[in-house]
Amino acid sequence: MENEKFPMTALREIRILQLLNHENVINLVEYNRERGSIFLVFDFCEHDLAGLLCCEEVRFSLQEIKSIMQQLFNALFFIHGVRILNRDMKSSNILITRSGVLKLGDFGLARAMSKGQVQRYTNRVITLWYRPPELFLGERNYATPIDMWGAGCIMCEMWTRRPIMQGDSEQKQISLISNLCGSITPEVWPGVESLELYCKLQLPSDQKRRIRERLRHYVRDMHAIDLIDKLLVLDPKKRLDSDGALNHDFFWEDPMPSQSDLAHTLSKVRRSMFVMHTSTARPGGGAGVPGAGGGAVAGNTNHFHDRVF
Repeated sequence: MENEKFPMTALREIRILQLLNHENVINLVEYNRERGSIFLVFDFCEHDLAGLLCCEEVRFSLQEIKSIMQQLFNALFFIHGVRILNRDMKSSNILITRSGVLKLGDFGLARAMSKGQVQRYTNRVITLWYRPPELFLGERNYATPIDMWGAGCIMCEMWTRRPIMQGDSEQKQISLISNLCGSITPEVWPGVESLELYCKLQLPSDQKRRIRERLRHYVRDMHAIDLIDKLLVLDPKKRLDSDGALNHDFFWEDPMPSQSDLAHTLSKVRRSMFVMHTSTARPGGGAGVPGAGGGAVAGNTNHFHDRVF
């Protein structure tokens, strides 16, 4: 394929997708190249999570939220188990069928992790609003915790219904993270001072950790607050992994996760809900969101920091 000038990015995505066979990961049905374009065909999903959360008619119960998050952590447990990083966690990449089956989608930025070998990846990945603090500080030898941070942001959205930290620049985003999760210091994150950009960014000081305090305005379930608090941890080494998330009390206390309830709720949604089709998708009246490069894709950037917290 490479000799025929098959794009390496497409080839990498196809190879990764062919490795992933799991109910909660999008399935690549086939691919084709025609007239210089490459077409990937996936299983059909009626909705993405961002689109559903933008729809005022859709209100998820606690057991339905548990089902969605349990399926997402199942997907992450599987891909991390086969040493794949998604590297593009966001609610618009979480696809859901009408029968309530979640599919983790978009592996265009995904990478395989090497065993027993230090690997330096690019840190210019993950949409700005879902990017973990270590990437802003220049970390290139990262691993599965980067996906878990994004999962924590997505879990918050199940109650807030929009991204919780909407910075319009890398500096703004790291400030929002510090304002919510506390100041980034060697005391809370041993070794952080060795990261390339630690001394170059303007890191807010004397910020207290406020996740539990601020979530109480949206979330009544204390187990949910505790799980989010353990996902949005500054130090990636202390961040909860997918196995820890699946075994958290949130999923094992009544009400239990219910995919059947989720399917019943989605059966009432008469049209496909994708964020690109929803005029109220994001502040500014469009689906624009700062991308992996840190710049705004579309919409009025003055509205991006109309954040929840």
